[in-house]
Amino acid sequence: MTDNTVAVLGAGMVGVATALELQRRGMAVTLMDRRAPGQETSYGNAGVIARSSLMPFNHPRLWGTLPGLLRNRSAGFCYNPAFVAGNLRWATSFVGNARQNIFAETTAALDGLIRLSTAEHRRLLAEVQELQRLRDNGWLFLYRDAAGFDGPGAELGRATMAQFGIATQTLNAAELQDLEPVLKPVFAKALWIQDSCSVDSPGAVVRAYADAFVARGGALQTADLRTVRHAGDGRWQVIDSSGAARDFGRVVVALGPWSQKFMAELGVDVPMGFERGYHLHYAAGGSGALQRPIYDTAGGYVLSPMEQGLRLSTGVELNHCDAPMKPRQLEAAEASAREALPLGERLEQPLWMGRRPTLPDSRPVIDEMPGRPGLWLAFGHQHIGFSTGPGTAALLASLMLGDRQLPLDPRPFRASRFL
Repeated sequence: MTDNTVAVLGAGMVGVATALELQRRGMAVTLMDRRAPGQETSYGNAGVIARSSLMPFNHPRLWGTLPGLLRNRSAGFCYNPAFVAGNLRWATSFVGNARQNIFAETTAALDGLIRLSTAEHRRLLAEVQELQRLRDNGWLFLYRDAAGFDGPGAELGRATMAQFGIATQTLNAAELQDLEPVLKPVFAKALWIQDSCSVDSPGAVVRAYADAFVARGGALQTADLRTVRHAGDGRWQVIDSSGAARDFGRVVVALGPWSQKFMAELGVDVPMGFERGYHLHYAAGGSGALQRPIYDTAGGYVLSPMEQGLRLSTGVELNHCDAPMKPRQLEAAEASAREALPLGERLEQPLWMGRRPTLPDSRPVIDEMPGRPGLWLAFGHQHIGFSTGPGTAALLASLMLGDRQLPLDPRPFRASRFL
């Protein structure tokens, strides 16, 4: 195909990184979305780029915790029964993938994608002169009692990290206090995941990448995207809500949680769940400062030091993509966080919500749509779209341009798993 024009649909981290990489590889790229870059889920996440994120939620120990989760009272997990009942294909497949052989394939695939993405993030942050936003001091999993630390899921997580050579250190209460003096003495143990980094503003990082894309000649277009259609000459037309159409040689769908609805317009049923999450920013309530993100495993929240203040991010709410927000989970997380450290006043209103698009095996699709040459897919990154966007871009660009040597094995991310 000689036409080097590409439309990248979606201006979150995955879409922006893909646009940048295709541009670097010589393509004429137009980046399109209804909002400015980095305004959706890529804005509000915890900002962690961690190799520990290779652990999917549907791991083999899920079966033992499932009865408790179904009671719908967990601090870190809640669900709308109507959503689950209406999406049984996704729900049963998600739980069914909590098998050892699938888990082994998923962890290996995600480890490769995270390692590639971390290197790409460092390169990009240096190029856009935002490397100062990156912290290299890891993050902490906190346990309020020994039972939590010794639980089957936590034990499997440590064994898996050890299997992949991820640097960690177990801390007792005194060692944790030395590392993070601002924390109250409510945690019996901690796991310091040293093989990870974090940023102080994920939204600002996405915007910096998007600004570099535009500065290098890329086109950024705001449009309420409706569908695409094959033009019959090997090209694709992108159609917005006004009916206006633009022709491109290739199209990349990187619309995150809205990819499901977009693909449905093409008659494609994407089995996707929406792990919604909330955040608010708070002032620091004491004289000390939190040095790195923390994950309170019992409280079900992550607290990250950000440019805007301390960002409290909740766990999972399984629900319809655009259902009304429910502040209950955030309020419970805030109460737990106030037990853990001197959290100050809320710094903003209203409550923010993001949607983590999750496929049944917790791996994204990074591939060409089967039977539709020129239509490429990059979505389904669950909790780790911000951290794995640049690696996704590197793999997708190599596949699109027919490279003989690929940066990692594409088979775990093939579209034919579900489509």
